[in-house]
Amino acid sequence: MSTLSEQEIQRRQSLQELRKLGIDPYPAEAFEVNANALDIATNYERDKTSYKNISLAGRIMTRRIMGNASFVELQDSTGRIQVYIRRDDVCPGEDKTLYNTVFKKLLDIGDIIGITGFVFTTQTGEISIHVQTLKVLTKSLRPLPIVKEADGKTFDAFTDPEQRYRMRYVDLIVNSQNRDIFVKRTKLFKAMREYFNNAGYMEVETPVLQAIPGGAAARPFITHHNALDIPLYLRIANELYLKRLIVGGFDGVYEFSKNFRNEGMDRTHNPEFTVMEIYVAYKDYHWMMEFTENLLEHCAIAVNGATKVQFGEHQVNFEAPYPRVSMTDAIKQFTGFDITGKSEEEIRQAAKGMGIDVNETMGKGKLIDEIFGEKCEGNFIQPTFITDYPIEMSPLTKKHRDNPELTERFELMVCGKEIANAYSELNDPIDQRERFEEQLKLSEKGDDEAMFIDQDFLRALEFGMPPTSGLGIGMDRLIMFLTNTPSIQEVLFFPQMRPEKKAKVTTDEDFIEQGVPAEWVQVIRKMNINTIDELKAANPNKIFNDLGGMRKKMKLDVAMPQKEEVMKWFE
Repeated sequence: MSTLSEQEIQRRQSLQELRKLGIDPYPAEAFEVNANALDIATNYERDKTSYKNISLAGRIMTRRIMGNASFVELQDSTGRIQVYIRRDDVCPGEDKTLYNTVFKKLLDIGDIIGITGFVFTTQTGEISIHVQTLKVLTKSLRPLPIVKEADGKTFDAFTDPEQRYRMRYVDLIVNSQNRDIFVKRTKLFKAMREYFNNAGYMEVETPVLQAIPGGAAARPFITHHNALDIPLYLRIANELYLKRLIVGGFDGVYEFSKNFRNEGMDRTHNPEFTVMEIYVAYKDYHWMMEFTENLLEHCAIAVNGATKVQFGEHQVNFEAPYPRVSMTDAIKQFTGFDITGKSEEEIRQAAKGMGIDVNETMGKGKLIDEIFGEKCEGNFIQPTFITDYPIEMSPLTKKHRDNPELTERFELMVCGKEIANAYSELNDPIDQRERFEEQLKLSEKGDDEAMFIDQDFLRALEFGMPPTSGLGIGMDRLIMFLTNTPSIQEVLFFPQMRPEKKAKVTTDEDFIEQGVPAEWVQVIRKMNINTIDELKAANPNKIFNDLGGMRKKMKLDVAMPQKEEVMKWFE
């Protein structure tokens, strides 16, 4: 108990008091709900007769206790609604314990309650619920970060990204606007599934643990299968398995795939990410471009109700059709360098001349990719198909029908980032084997992202795969654009984080040695500040106010510090 804050200790004491009163703070039985905050706020004025006997559950977010009647703001999964609680309504008999003791003294902000009653409009015009019964459903043992607003400004908001990602559950409670991102994410998946299912394509599942990390050029995560005593790789892509299903006779298959790539993390990359891949027999990349732009137009409307979305300073329009620009033309346009017919060494020297960091392990395809990434892709803001990639960049793609140095591949760029990648799939098993062997040479040169040779996939191709087009869409990145979210961590419920550092507890003497006045220390401890780092990270104005308030509450016979003194310490 010594490590608990004063509030946490008080809440545990309230928990015990509830139990002494015969109230289970975590009841087992179901609480039937027949209404929610959004429905009431949206429809009550139009149909008041339907809201005379409602049952609702939610979390207490604010309280105003005014003697024998109180107002509570209750939050459920759809939003917040005001609740009016009158003592004699919830305690119709002689015993007023439920109101006077349980509600007023033993419940806190963050607790979850269930209520029944009827909806009405207050004299100030606010739609509210008049409570007739109240039931404790969950006692919260930790206080929520309370967001305060005054004069249009927000104070003490729960905004620190690291804390929000580590404690996403708290973020979703107190920053309700962030829940909308994940609601829209679900709408995106639903809209895409509907589009594919209506086209007659089948959703499938393929292995996450794979003997060979195929289907992409990436560094894999490695694990070990104890029962089989073999190394396995976490999936970097599901492409080769989906194409096996096309060989097996399915005309169209798709999968929402969790992929894992043991690479860097930044605002647009996460080692664990979600990709949708779809493969359709008897189609080519021209067909797939049209399919993709119509798909994304459909998804934008399903998620936001419009094709135009704001992303940072740009308004992006997902309305089809989208421009088509070849990679060769893009590089020529933005660098003046024509990659057509150039050798690997010529391209390497050109890249160096552009100030791009390249090395001897990079093959021709990777060099071209570096040039495009550094000098071109950031210029494509509106959805644009970059087409006809050099053959060295695309080991799984069919050669271009008009130019054997190129492939029938496109990537869709939005705001300088790739969100989709598609091919006319290579179905010539001899050509595919040669491409894999070229990847093996790159691996031997030191490229740890080069593809492995998948002998079973080659065997499948030898049985015959029909002409096929495939598409992959980065779902995390797409929802970033559709919700105006600049960081991929914001669209993942639980992004990967470094292990949480356990703070070294600071003794009273340590505080004093760091220049903290001795008379502050006892008060600071009661404020649940246990390390110098926690004190340094605190808001100086809040510390000043809390020093005064806690000193008074604890009836300490110490002088109130001057504000200048507090500010000077924080400097």
